Amino acid sequence: MNTVINKNKAELISTLTTSIESGSLIRVQRMLNALHPAEIAHLLESSPIQQRKIAWELINKENEGLVLVELGEDVRASLVEEMDTGEVIEAVKDLDANDMADFLQSLPDTAINQTLEGMGKKERERVEAVLCYDEDSAGGMMDTQAITIRDDINIEVVLRYLRMQKKLPSHTDNLIVVDNDDYYLGILPLSELLTSQPYESVAEKMNAKHEAILATTPSHDVAILFEDRDLISAPVINKKRKFIGRITIDDVVDVIRDEADHSVMSMAGLNEEEDLFAPVLPSVKRRALWLGTNLATAFLAAWVVSQFTETIESAVALAVLMGIVPSMGGIAGSQTLTLAIRGIAVGQLVKSNTISLLNKELILGLINGLVWAFIVFLISAFAFDNISIGIVIGIAMLINLLIAPLAGVALPLLLRRFNIDPALAGGVLLTTITDVIGYVAVLGLATIGLPFFNKLFA
Repeated sequence: MNTVINKNKAELISTLTTSIESGSLIRVQRMLNALHPAEIAHLLESSPIQQRKIAWELINKENEGLVLVELGEDVRASLVEEMDTGEVIEAVKDLDANDMADFLQSLPDTAINQTLEGMGKKERERVEAVLCYDEDSAGGMMDTQAITIRDDINIEVVLRYLRMQKKLPSHTDNLIVVDNDDYYLGILPLSELLTSQPYESVAEKMNAKHEAILATTPSHDVAILFEDRDLISAPVINKKRKFIGRITIDDVVDVIRDEADHSVMSMAGLNEEEDLFAPVLPSVKRRALWLGTNLATAFLAAWVVSQFTETIESAVALAVLMGIVPSMGGIAGSQTLTLAIRGIAVGQLVKSNTISLLNKELILGLINGLVWAFIVFLISAFAFDNISIGIVIGIAMLINLLIAPLAGVALPLLLRRFNIDPALAGGVLLTTITDVIGYVAVLGLATIGLPFFNKLFA
């Protein structure tokens, strides 16, 4: 299925590029406006800047707002820069409150205020209700549109009320039951509503045990709740337990996708909203810090090596072989680091089971260390006809493959304690540790042990 979807996307990108280059703009316009807003957004993000600007001008005005909320922040910002406030207000006027809030949060404060001032009072109040919460919280994700009912009415009244509505909010699988002051009481599933007798009361049929989500709950925890409980929607309440909105599965899918993008991009020091075709100068600035950090760690490893120049000169084989040890340590450590970061992300790795994971990874490291140390010993001793060199490289390999899993478990936990994203900083720190330990192990053992081993096997 993914192969088919990716093939279709590739064909659309190719068609868009070919049509723009040939000047077939009417064809481009028809193609774009026949697509779903998310598909249009994907095409824009996949197009170089000049093609993107042309394509954007061909999108129907009624689709602009829906496309904007599907775009990454960088691409969205580049398009909004070319629009005046009136155009922005017109584009987003029909968006849901949560989509509107997500869009506004990516704009400068001045643009936010101007956009809010251009809205009607009721619409502005709905958007401000979402904006008052952090965008990465349940309150920031919620939509304020929902069907609420009282618990003291019967099913027949509820059905008449629903028939009076022009349409139900998207992904409505439950009606929210509240009292006269909007305090949350429970939910009435539509399946229960449709199978109940008209004379039965809402209080009899509602699910009062269904827990609502507190508005301050982090979006990551919301996603876990939806996954664990197979939810389609969920009510959101404030600290006073008043119902203020609901979260739907489409919003949670966006959170899951964003977290996946963040995990991948952070490991390379990039933002998940990074524009694939961003201008060169901003891209250089963003990547400079990461490259500089890596350069500093590389110099640290080089400095460690420089402390053993005499040892390297006396045994040239070390210069050839010593890079193997930190390389193997880096791979082993990154495997453990990835497991630990994922464990933290999905809530599986906590304080109480950290020692168990550490013990398991150390045993794994010991087994791998013994196996690969023996293999490296045989290859090194045979290739250079020197048992002493083989012993040094083998022992260094064992040491680094023991240190690597220890660092892989400890680093993300320490970084999290200091509120540093493990996905962002863990890889660099792990590489530094395995490089430094690897070189120190090889060259330190060579300095101390080579004379002894040479005499032993002379």
